[in-house]
Amino acid sequence: MIKNPNLTLAGADLAALLCSRVCHDVISPVGAINNGLELLDEGGADEDAMDLIRASALNASVRLKFARLAFGASGSVGASIDTGEAEKAVKDFAEAEKKTTVTWNGPRAIIAKNRVKLLMNLFLVAYGSIPRGGSLDVVLENPEYDAKFSIVAKGRMLRVPPKFAEICDGILEESIDAHTIQPYYTVLLADESGMELKYSIGEGEIVFTAQTAAVDAPDAEPSAE
Repeated sequence: MIKNPNLTLAGADLAALLCSRVCHDVISPVGAINNGLELLDEGGADEDAMDLIRASALNASVRLKFARLAFGASGSVGASIDTGEAEKAVKDFAEAEKKTTVTWNGPRAIIAKNRVKLLMNLFLVAYGSIPRGGSLDVVLENPEYDAKFSIVAKGRMLRVPPKFAEICDGILEESIDAHTIQPYYTVLLADESGMELKYSIGEGEIVFTAQTAAVDAPDAEPSAE
């Protein structure tokens, strides 16, 4: 059984930090909507204000739908989720951000909720590895059984998000806060899903993978003399 020594947050602290993360993600587009409404109230350029409101409302909606799948319950405990929902949420997220292209390959399947959440959170980690934009290639292999998810990130100024690397490698030195809860949650989901996280840095790309961990065979019973 995988067990990362950094996974020490109590449930209440985890919930509070995830809520803070979601609020951080949506406060900017919601604030922009408010700015657009203020422009209208002041008799500003109506079309410019409406464009701002439309774009910001779409951004907020996309982020909330993504967060519902990536962080929320999304059904009862132990429920399964269609990977097609994750694909749509990921592509809508990237389209709204307008700086990254996404390809998605692999069979569509209904799989354990935590595996879908892991896939979406690994996408966020990969997205964070290309701060200037680029491309993300998502591949699902055998998602219903011995699953393997891989995301290839390509873009300028590539770098593995530092906190993800620290938590993943078991060498975290500072406490978790609202800015670092997402990579922490990614590693936690992998642990709870029985999947092993890895990343490799190549020429012009970073590959992030989550693969079902091999189960050690039990030691054979000694034969009776």
